[in-house]
Amino acid sequence: MTVLALDIGATKFAAGVVHAGRQVRDVRRTEVPPESVWEACRTLLRQVAGDARVTAIGIGSAGPVNIRAGTIAPLNIPEWRAGFPLVAQVQELFPAAVIRLAVDGACLALAEHHIGGLRGVRDGLAMTVSSGIGGGIIMDGRVAVGRTGNAGHVGHIVVPGSTAPCGCGGVGCVEAVASGMSSARWAREQGWTGNTGAELARDARAGHPIALAALERAGTALGQAISSAAALLDIDRAVIGGGFAEAGAPLWEPMRAAITTHARLDFTRALRVVPSRITNGATLAGAGVLAAGHATADEYD
Repeated sequence: MTVLALDIGATKFAAGVVHAGRQVRDVRRTEVPPESVWEACRTLLRQVAGDARVTAIGIGSAGPVNIRAGTIAPLNIPEWRAGFPLVAQVQELFPAAVIRLAVDGACLALAEHHIGGLRGVRDGLAMTVSSGIGGGIIMDGRVAVGRTGNAGHVGHIVVPGSTAPCGCGGVGCVEAVASGMSSARWAREQGWTGNTGAELARDARAGHPIALAALERAGTALGQAISSAAALLDIDRAVIGGGFAEAGAPLWEPMRAAITTHARLDFTRALRVVPSRITNGATLAGAGVLAAGHATADEYD
């Protein structure tokens, strides 16, 4: 019997085999192509599965998703943006498998709750800050799911005063201000000559003034969003991961300063914000937890 985990990201797919102890191994990845997207995903799954009999698959997907209908509509995959019946297609590929779908942020929360910074925490927030911004919520020891499965979409909390256009169609979302991609775009508008969030973080650590300003802007927006989430949800810990979150002090210092400024209620002052200890593949790890049945109906349903 073989259990698989699948991560549907904005730019890459990843899949692997779930082993005992919630570890996902034999991981393969592929870029998301501009067209024939399902064919690329199907090929990846077949390569990972080989000749094994697949009995369960956990899927963490960029959102929005509809876990009741089994469909996904990732904002950054144009071919699927109108809605793609992913569960039905995967079921056709592996007819004997039990398939469980969650938005990527819910898988992130599952991973942090089982093997990361939210272990033992009953009320917490898990966030990823990378090319986009996602998140998941642990409330009273279980993942918040919501009506369609999209609870925890913290990337679309609105930043005060921002009119930056977002890929969702709105304006002022924290993803449009503080993601690596958005921060690099803003910096280029100010005269910076780099391309990526990773380059921007490197230049900020080296003291480049525009890069420093971009990360201060991003960190402040993140701190505002986290403070809003803390007041709404009454959480006591937020765990932040993702490539852009590894930018270090130029991002984290303004983020923590904004939290100090805005999280002033008695119950929010104890909020701890810490970096994730899961250094790679948190969504895939959470999909593995989902697939292997470690996430019971009491924790995710």
